[in-house]
Amino acid sequence: MNPNPGSNFPIVSYVMSRLPSLTGRTTTTTTSTSTALESNQVDVEQPLAPPSSDQPHIVGQMPNLTDPKLLASMTRAISDVSQTRIVLDLLGSRPNHEDVDDSRARIGEIEAQLSSQLEEIVLLPRPAEIDIHAWRAHQAEKERECRELAEKEKRVYKAVVQLDEMHDAYEKLLREAEKRLVKIYESAEDVEDGGGDGGDAGDGDGDEEVDEEVVGILNEAYGNGMERVNLSGRGLRFLPEAFGRIPGLVVLDISTNQLSAIPDSIAGLENLEELNISSNLLESLPDSIGLLQKLKFLYVSGNKLSALPDSICQCRSLVVLDASFNNLSYLPTNIGFELPNLQKLLIQLNKIRSLPSSVCEMKSLRYLDANFNALHGLPIAIGRLTNLEFLNLSSNFSDLKELPETFGDLINLSELDLSNNQIHALPDSFGRLDKLTKLNLEQNPLELPPPEIVNQGVTTIKTFMAKRWIDILMEEERKGNEEMQEQGQSSWLTKSTSWLKNVPGNVVGYLGPTSSTPKSTSEAFLDRQL
Repeated sequence: MNPNPGSNFPIVSYVMSRLPSLTGRTTTTTTSTSTALESNQVDVEQPLAPPSSDQPHIVGQMPNLTDPKLLASMTRAISDVSQTRIVLDLLGSRPNHEDVDDSRARIGEIEAQLSSQLEEIVLLPRPAEIDIHAWRAHQAEKERECRELAEKEKRVYKAVVQLDEMHDAYEKLLREAEKRLVKIYESAEDVEDGGGDGGDAGDGDGDEEVDEEVVGILNEAYGNGMERVNLSGRGLRFLPEAFGRIPGLVVLDISTNQLSAIPDSIAGLENLEELNISSNLLESLPDSIGLLQKLKFLYVSGNKLSALPDSICQCRSLVVLDASFNNLSYLPTNIGFELPNLQKLLIQLNKIRSLPSSVCEMKSLRYLDANFNALHGLPIAIGRLTNLEFLNLSSNFSDLKELPETFGDLINLSELDLSNNQIHALPDSFGRLDKLTKLNLEQNPLELPPPEIVNQGVTTIKTFMAKRWIDILMEEERKGNEEMQEQGQSSWLTKSTSWLKNVPGNVVGYLGPTSSTPKSTSEAFLDRQL
């Protein structure tokens, strides 16, 4: 059954219903409400009834939900949900199970029909009056027409299945978001219990309480040499400069707050190895972050970053960099040259149009997720990432149309997602991806390999492309041999002509004298003797 987000995810539903960009659309909400009632579904962002009549139960159970600070913190924590919802709004509502099952069955029927048609084309006898080469060209044209027609017929059914899968992924996202909101609420309750009656005070008193708590944690961390500090989900709006005076700090988690800036003093955390500042309001990172020479794990997802500072390239110990769910349009030019130890790079859900060529120098990179961007292609030298095991390039939509020939050099690639793009053909070197075990090519206008090969799975695709690669190499070798022979013959003729030009005149005269040539005196004397 299709889950009911309003009942299964009450906190997410409550928070999303209070987003200004959504609650202001009264006409849309009314229309969506009537539709939801008819289909027995509930939109997580548009509750069936106004909050005053339909949601007091959740507020009664969790009264602190009315706290503006807590609500703002929760809103930031589910930024990924709202962004994904925008995409789903564009794609349409979730199809019912009957439509999905019918679509899958129809796809199977079309593929079976296509296989039968292709078999008939192959077995059709060649008329005696038609040349074999012309007949093969005719067969190839017929096969292409059949494939194109089948692909057109399947397109609408595949779209239904894909949309259902995306909604299923959205439900999983909702589940994770609900868990995050519960943790945030529990953390806020702990803060309130520790502060006595301060929870009913004004904004100024609330800020002062948070500040006092943070100061207390700082003092404890500085005095006891704490290695880990967790201030996630505390509604923090700023960090005091004193944070930079805890030299023994190894792990700092200040995610899911309302931070709009990180102080430059963070450079004083000389032993910091893990920094989590995801789900905040950050529009930029301080240049001083490049002084964190021991930093291995950096999480900055779910912010408003339009760019990463060039100084981040100085964090040469980085192993994991998560910059997903931001507004990035590019990566630092030298990021690949300066981060030799980076193994995991997550940049999904941004606006990146191209990857810098230096990315190809990340010899330690094993995991690269760049889905939901605007990539127009990959660097030509992408094949240098010989340790890459996971690559997600899905949902770059109309922008990603082809892959470079060096793609086949990714010899350790085991999982690849290319769905929802405009790729017409896989590179000829694709068959060299021996370790590839998982492949998603859905929602691409693929012509090479043909659909009947794609539908048989990754092993068949690799075999087909490998055979094609061998055929190409053999054809190139044949052409090379022909060119060498032609050059050899041309060289022999040139030498022969040159030799004839240099033959002495008396020899030529001896080999082919004409009757009109007068005989010499000696010749006449010999004739008389004979």
